[in-house]
Amino acid sequence: MENLVGKAQSQTRGSKPISDKAVVPTLSMAKHLDDFLASSEDELIAFRRNLHAYPELSWEEFQTTELIAARLRVAGLDPKVLPGGTGLVCDISFGPNPTADTSPPQTPVIALRADIDALPIEDVKDVTYASQVEGIAHCCGHDVHTTAVLGTALYLAEMAKLADTVGQGTIRLIFQPAEEVLPCGSKAIIDAGGLENVDAIFALHCDPRLDTGCVGIKDGAITSSVDVVSITLSGPGGHTARPHLSSDLVSVAARIVTDLPAALSRRVDSRSGLNLTFGKIRAGEAANVIPAQAEILGTLRMMDRMGWNEMPDLVGELVSAIVAPYNAEYLLEYHRGSPPIINDATANSLAARSVETTLGPEALRPAEQSLGSEDFSWYLEHVPGSFARLGVRNPDDTTTGFDLHTSLFDVDERAIGIGVRVLSTLALNALNHYPG
Repeated sequence: MENLVGKAQSQTRGSKPISDKAVVPTLSMAKHLDDFLASSEDELIAFRRNLHAYPELSWEEFQTTELIAARLRVAGLDPKVLPGGTGLVCDISFGPNPTADTSPPQTPVIALRADIDALPIEDVKDVTYASQVEGIAHCCGHDVHTTAVLGTALYLAEMAKLADTVGQGTIRLIFQPAEEVLPCGSKAIIDAGGLENVDAIFALHCDPRLDTGCVGIKDGAITSSVDVVSITLSGPGGHTARPHLSSDLVSVAARIVTDLPAALSRRVDSRSGLNLTFGKIRAGEAANVIPAQAEILGTLRMMDRMGWNEMPDLVGELVSAIVAPYNAEYLLEYHRGSPPIINDATANSLAARSVETTLGPEALRPAEQSLGSEDFSWYLEHVPGSFARLGVRNPDDTTTGFDLHTSLFDVDERAIGIGVRVLSTLALNALNHYPG
């Protein structure tokens, strides 16, 4: 299978204007959604807990993928699993099917994305659904993202039977593998044709700083880029009594760790939010031996998309200048991560209005730009979209609210239904407002 749904878009598509149709869902649609959640919320919570108890690492989400696919098939849908066996794409069509002797009309394609992988981290929560897999846990909320998009799919599958009342087009559900690693799963989705004909793409991400029932939205950049900087130093080792006869790699490593961030701060616009922080430095085993090799590993993050383009060359130039006086050799490996997520103004406006009409104006909250990174940004290199923050903190429960990527992270599970409400309303509104 060369592509899931055809060839992916190869060029960035600009924002398309939306029509003047009202975004307020009809009373019958709202009641249908209420009824759906009343009958399905327990199932969705159980589904999330199962994912939480049996997490899978990036590119290993075989069981997770099959669980999602099986439930979609029960709903009468036809999920397409990625060639590697992890992750899937599933289309829901709205409107009359074209006859064999007519061409299908040009209708919009709206994508909703969830990430399905877990982290290599212990789960230490005292709950019945704690991870049963040693050293692996859903401590970033991907189980919630997956369940919210699954619930949305099940609801939309029912609404597709009422296509005359909700418009025409396609809602594409993307269950993406490997958000947490490089190479990232969004590129696999794109390479498999997952963005073919897509007009806009939307996603929610858990935010433990926001109360349940709130959604945070930010125009423009909402995340930062992240790249991995790896430097291996080498040179003749020796005795610490005679450093002049060797290359003092510990000193060189220390210089890089301190001087490289300082030099970057004077070569890059301070408004770019650049942050170079090293998390690993390793050299030597003894106090009186100058080692022959040293390793440094860190992350470089920045909020500015244009500045991100220049970083590999600039870091290389500065590392060379720092190492040169010390008679040492170095290998710089600059691993590209993901650019910042830049929310599209039109898609963001539609998302904000959908939150207000679904949950009320008080539910819409401003979101800050995070120095964290998310590979949803690669989709937005091809199509416009919006990435929003889903509140998962129960203000009355001290067992929620722990930060992402911590062993105690958990969510208020009422947020799953909130996510289904927002995504369902947003998908149907977008279906009616993008021209296709």
